[in-house]
Amino acid sequence: MQTHHHGWADEGFGAVADTFARNFADFPELGAAVTVHAGGRKVVELWGGVADERTGRPWQADTVVPVFSCAKALVSLSAHLLAQQGRLDLDAPIARYWPEFARNGKQAITTRMVLAHRAGIPALDAPLTFAELAAWTPVIRAIENQKPLWEPDTTHEYHGHVFGFAIGEVIRRITGLTPGQFFHRTFSSPLGLDAWLGLPATELPRLARLSEADGRRPMPGPEHLLTRIVTMNGALVFPGLDAPHGWNDPDLHAVELPGAGAVASATALSTLLAATVTGLDDTPPLLTPATLADATRELSSGPGHLGFDLGARWSSGFLLPSPTLRPMLSPHSFGNDGAGGQFTFADPHHGITFAYTANRMIGHADPRANNLIDAVRTSLAV
Repeated sequence: MQTHHHGWADEGFGAVADTFARNFADFPELGAAVTVHAGGRKVVELWGGVADERTGRPWQADTVVPVFSCAKALVSLSAHLLAQQGRLDLDAPIARYWPEFARNGKQAITTRMVLAHRAGIPALDAPLTFAELAAWTPVIRAIENQKPLWEPDTTHEYHGHVFGFAIGEVIRRITGLTPGQFFHRTFSSPLGLDAWLGLPATELPRLARLSEADGRRPMPGPEHLLTRIVTMNGALVFPGLDAPHGWNDPDLHAVELPGAGAVASATALSTLLAATVTGLDDTPPLLTPATLADATRELSSGPGHLGFDLGARWSSGFLLPSPTLRPMLSPHSFGNDGAGGQFTFADPHHGITFAYTANRMIGHADPRANNLIDAVRTSLAV
């Protein structure tokens, strides 16, 4: 099958290369990349298409792209590493580390409740400007003053951006580093990852420009809880790709949005999970089997606070396999996805990690990544 893609796939993983090529024929794919590790060794690294539709700039091996809520993998792994080190008790009240958080009925909320989207604070009542969002502290004050929308730990609803700010502030209180700084020092710099929470201006030439696919479902009105979750109560526009402070605005990418604002390559995401789950090239994994077991047990599923069930199953910070939303490789798989269709996951049972990134925004759980996962399954004969 002919298409303008580059890279390689090890013998035995040719089905992934064939499917990657087919995605360009079967979907309005623009630019994309996929990377797979097996047993900590890279076995697939493919990229192709166009990074910027306006100029025709090609997608290169080192192209990075906004990956939206795949950011939750970066923050969740950071929290679980701190827990493994004995510095964070996920089941202790957040107020142990951040006393001001306890205001207005939040004294019993734990870090794990936020990781599982059960804390009752998916959106904030306080109106915030973009400048306040970028300054960090105003968001933290708004979280401190927020009343839970339901009794914590009685039901769940996606915590969107608040997830990252709340977990991120716990990380900051423990380490003295913002979540982006902690991730860079602990994971990104030692592993050489092209992944950031807060993109340095020096990396902008490598950034792919997002493009909206036709027919994407519009957001409900500004007062709807889902819209408030996704836009931080109006501080962000969504999708708003080319609006001021939209997702193609360099000013937005410079901001630490640890719940849904990471910029990364597919290789960085797959490498990150390989380093934590299997270890890279015969090095020990960063997380122990006990930590992984704790991180990946199911905590939330079924209809949430809004009353509808999209099929999502949540552990402490990660999506779990779902036949209707994100099929993965086995019941042991876990991962995170992004608003444009980006997806990364690990499967400790098979020793596989996977990441797919793209700049044509089709939607959550669209078939492009799922098709590639099917190809990995075929390659493994599972």
